[in-house]
Amino acid sequence: MLYYFFQYLESQFSFPGASVFQFITFRAATAFILSLLISSIYGKRIINFLRKKQVGETVRDLGLDGQQQKSGTPTMGGIIILLATLIPVILLARLENIYIIILLITTVWMGLIGFLDDYIKVFKKDKAGLKGKFKVLGQVGLGIIVGSMLYFNENVTIKEQLPVEQQITQDNGRKIVFGEAHKSTKTTIPFFKNNELDYSKALTFLGEGFEKYGWLVFIGITVFIVTGVSNGANLTDGIDGLAAGSSAIMVVTLAVFAWVSGNIVFADYLDVMYIPNSGEMTVFILAFAGALIGFLWYNTYPAQVFMGDTGSLTIGGIIAVIAIAIRKELLLPILAGIFVVENLSVILQVSWFKYTRKKFGEGRRIFKMSPLHHHYQKLNYHESKIVVRFWIVGILLAVLTIVTLKLR
Repeated sequence: MLYYFFQYLESQFSFPGASVFQFITFRAATAFILSLLISSIYGKRIINFLRKKQVGETVRDLGLDGQQQKSGTPTMGGIIILLATLIPVILLARLENIYIIILLITTVWMGLIGFLDDYIKVFKKDKAGLKGKFKVLGQVGLGIIVGSMLYFNENVTIKEQLPVEQQITQDNGRKIVFGEAHKSTKTTIPFFKNNELDYSKALTFLGEGFEKYGWLVFIGITVFIVTGVSNGANLTDGIDGLAAGSSAIMVVTLAVFAWVSGNIVFADYLDVMYIPNSGEMTVFILAFAGALIGFLWYNTYPAQVFMGDTGSLTIGGIIAVIAIAIRKELLLPILAGIFVVENLSVILQVSWFKYTRKKFGEGRRIFKMSPLHHHYQKLNYHESKIVVRFWIVGILLAVLTIVTLKLR
């Protein structure tokens, strides 16, 4: 809203300083600061409100040191993250931008699913929360919506770099490096020089005209990634500060990619896919990063509030959608490596237990406990040490992800 207000002041009255709101970098930095202030200052009031309403976590006894002391800690703190993200975005982003619209839908959609799950756990006293099939249905539904909007909306396009012989230097010195904007199902493959993969090529067996069915593959992959990353974030939210801190690292990294992908000069210099209008996502992403960091003020050990599924499901959904929108989803196994490992530890543990029970008559375990962070707790590592070490690994993975801009 402030963007449009200052745009009006600039166009009608040439108001001094109003033009600064035209710059994505200024609005993104402002969004970050505003979200950080909202989450850190007003977060305490929300926590007190949750405590007053007795919105406390019921902790199952898993035999982990210090676990039972956390019982009664306010949960549903993901509301802090959602509000601290949405308010700056509504104030500072260009709300007609298709990518901002998609991210707003993602935030509200996943926030509602997570809120419903937490509501059932807290107020209905059902520890199981929302049934798994309904969670998955919600994640799949979001994947279909996001995939359809990214594929069919006419404002979602890419510009591909022209061969050197087709590039033109105009009389004004400006060089035409990219071709016309067009729809595409291409994405980026990390570590390869010719690093583009067209999803529609998976349907070449259909013969001539296979490209028009590319939406089936694109939407299917979107559903898979949204569901997987959302569940990964949900599983990572098991000890104080782990999910919020790890996610903040990933989100700041995605902000770099979003800004580069939407800036024609840097897209040319770094030889990355240029996606018109995608730079506007930087405003949303930095607002989201500020909200996560502000939330950490209260979520680090010993946590004064837990994010609950209201926060964790939303975090995963947003990270997945950003990566898909900027065509960097194939980097997620690296960037979101923490989520991937947490997911895999559960899958391996459950699969191995079932296999050995069937084969030997008793179930055996690979880890002392899953997800992986609980395995280290069972080894008597203090949770603060586990969290910080996971953050360090997350930072290393983020650096490696950024290095892929030039490492091919």
